[in-house]
Amino acid sequence: MALSRRLLPLFLRGGAPAVRAFSTAAAPAAATASEEEESITVKGVRISGRPLYMDMQATTPVDPRVLDAMLPFYLSRYGNPHSRTHLYGWESDAAVEAARAQVASLVGADPREIFFTSGATECNNIAVKGVMRFYRDRRRHVITTQTEHKCVLDSCRYLQQEGFEVTYLPVRSDGLVDLAQLEDAIRPDTGLVSVMAVNNEIGVVQPLEEIGRICKEKGVPFHTDAAQALGKIPIDVNRMGIGLMSLSGHKIYGPKGVGALYLRRRPRIRVEPQMSGGGQERGIRSGTVPTPLVVGFGAACEIAAQEMDYDHRRVSALQQRLLDGICAQVDEVVINGSMEHRYPGNLNLSFAYVEGESLLMGLKEVAVSSGSACTSASLEPSYVLRALGVEEDMAHTSIRFGIGRFTTEEEVDRAIELTVRQVKKLRDMSPLYEMAKAGIDLKSIEWSQH
Repeated sequence: MALSRRLLPLFLRGGAPAVRAFSTAAAPAAATASEEEESITVKGVRISGRPLYMDMQATTPVDPRVLDAMLPFYLSRYGNPHSRTHLYGWESDAAVEAARAQVASLVGADPREIFFTSGATECNNIAVKGVMRFYRDRRRHVITTQTEHKCVLDSCRYLQQEGFEVTYLPVRSDGLVDLAQLEDAIRPDTGLVSVMAVNNEIGVVQPLEEIGRICKEKGVPFHTDAAQALGKIPIDVNRMGIGLMSLSGHKIYGPKGVGALYLRRRPRIRVEPQMSGGGQERGIRSGTVPTPLVVGFGAACEIAAQEMDYDHRRVSALQQRLLDGICAQVDEVVINGSMEHRYPGNLNLSFAYVEGESLLMGLKEVAVSSGSACTSASLEPSYVLRALGVEEDMAHTSIRFGIGRFTTEEEVDRAIELTVRQVKKLRDMSPLYEMAKAGIDLKSIEWSQH
C-alpha cells in the first residue's frame, strides 16, 4: 500500500496531536463526534470545528492518488531533473517528461508545447508581457476583458506604462464577451487577445472556439487563462485556436506552486522570457523544475481526463441541489453570471438586503468567499460583478459557493441550512427589507445626510 494511504488515516484521526482533518470534504464519515464538537479559535473567531469546505475556486484539496504519485520523489527519487550524469537526475528527468505528456494530453497539445512554471499567475505574466515585448516593434496593442483575473489586468497596466495600448472590453450582463465588439476592436497592430476561459468569480465559460476563430482570421495570437477550466471542461487547443494558455496545479486537486504555460509551436508564437537564469524549460522559464510538484500536476491531469465526465455530472447535481434548497426558502436571490454557459462547480449568488461581510462572518461553519481569493482583502465590491452591471449594494452581498470532487450531499444540505438561517437572521434586522416587503420603492427615497 502506498505510503500516503497508510499515513492519511493517522492525520484524519488526529493521531498526531497538532494535525487535524484537512476539511469535512476529505474527512471520512466515521469521524468521531468528540472531534467535531471540539472548538477552534482562529483570528478571534470561535467555531465548533473545522468548517465544511466550499471554496473550490480558491484551491482544491490534493487528491490522495496525486499524493501517492508525488511521495517517491520526496523520499527516494529526489534527484535534480537537470543533473545529466547519474541515475537520480535521469529518473527525475523522465518523471518530468512523463508529467509533461500528461498535461499535454488533457488539452490536446504536443508535450513540447508545455512549459512548467510556478502557477497561472506566472504564466499570465509570461504570456501577456512576453508576447508583447517580443513583438514590440510591430505590435503595440492588447485586447482583454474587464473581468479578467487581477494578474492579467495588472500585466496589461504594466504594459501601458511601457507605452503599449490596451483595450478593456466590457462584458454583457451574463458575463460573456460580445464577439462583434471583440472583432471590431482588433487593429493591424494588435499583438494579443487575452480572454479567460472560465471566470474565477462567477464561473461563466467564454466562447473559446469562436474567439479563437476570430483571432486566427485576423492573425492575432489568442491567450486564455484556463486555470479554472482545466480538467473541468473539455479543452482542445487546436480546435479552439488557442495560441497561449495558462494552467495551474492546485485548481485540479494537484499541489500548489506549480503550473504550466501552453505555447503553440505551429504557427510558432515567441515570447520574451521574464526570468533570467540557467535556461531551463528551453529558456522560457529558468529555474530548477520541482519534480514532485510537476509529477503531482501530471497525475492530477491524468485523473481529470479519466473522471471529467463523472465529476461534471455529479457537480451539476450538487449545484442544482444547493440552488433549489436556498431559493425554496429565501426570496430575492440573484444568480450572477450566465447559467447556460457556466461551470456548475461555481455558484455566485447575491442576497438582497443582506450585507455580504456580515453574511460571511455568520457562515463560520462554511468556508466560502465573496469573490476572488486574490482580491478578497479589499472591501471594494467585486470589479467582476460591477462589470456585469450589478449595482453596488447587490455586489456587496455576493457569496461564491465552490463545489468539487469531494463535496458531499450532506455538506450541501448543511450549507443550505446555515445560509438560509443567516440570511433570514440578517433580514430580520434590516429595516430596508421590511420597507421593501411593505411595497416601498427604496430607489425613490431621497436619503438625508447628517
